Amino acid sequence: MPRYPYRELKPTPEGETTYTRWITHLDTEFTRHHKPELSSEIVRDELHQLYLGRPHGGKLNFNMVTELPFNVLQLSLDPRNATLEPEYYGDLNPEKYAPLKPLIWFWQMFDRSPVGLNHWLGFRFRAMLGRHIFKHIGKNVKIFHGVEFSYGYNLTIEDDCTIHKFVLLDDRGEIIVRQGSSISDYANVYSHTHDINDASDVTNRPTEIGPRARITYHATVLAGTRIGEDAMLGAMGLATHDVPPSTVSAGIPARPIRHKNNQT
Repeated sequence: MPRYPYRELKPTPEGETTYTRWITHLDTEFTRHHKPELSSEIVRDELHQLYLGRPHGGKLNFNMVTELPFNVLQLSLDPRNATLEPEYYGDLNPEKYAPLKPLIWFWQMFDRSPVGLNHWLGFRFRAMLGRHIFKHIGKNVKIFHGVEFSYGYNLTIEDDCTIHKFVLLDDRGEIIVRQGSSISDYANVYSHTHDINDASDVTNRPTEIGPRARITYHATVLAGTRIGEDAMLGAMGLATHDVPPSTVSAGIPARPIRHKNNQT
């Protein structure tokens, strides 16, 4: 059967130079400034340019009712005026999360901006932010648009991994994506679970993917599950227990249906 490796694509030389300068500038700024107040100002200023096409500055007119929607937009570009779902969770570590929140807001708002679907830029932008947000991110990691995570500080993504669009990585209890693994569109990977009688009773369990594992379209991995080396979880599958290495598991709940080396 034919093989179709990823093609190498690039923007124009002018685009590549501009995009690279911007990402390098942001990386330098976030390396220098760890305090949430300063990071929030950087993110606010960058989002102001991305969304409104002009620098942040000037007074808002709160007296004109007709300008209230525009005021709401401008104020919402500042991470300090936004609340994110994980901030409501009782097991959040506020000291760890506070410096990351502006960067997580930047990640989400970049994806929703007019440039969020530019894959060449997006891969590099998210990898740069990941170095400041995640517990660890390796080399040659591709993360598509719409990927969301909970805390960030409990997320490890090793070398050569690909996370496709609109994946949820719930790292409340820790997620480790081992080298060479791939998670397909709309998949969900969890690391926390709720008691069936008391939703406020939460148990965190580390979840591990790979190495070289594949979670395919719309599949779900529940907390505490290990997807073994070179294993595959089939589309729409629900992994409630460990998936053995080098096997394909499918169904709800997922069960091994074949060994990958068995072509029959």
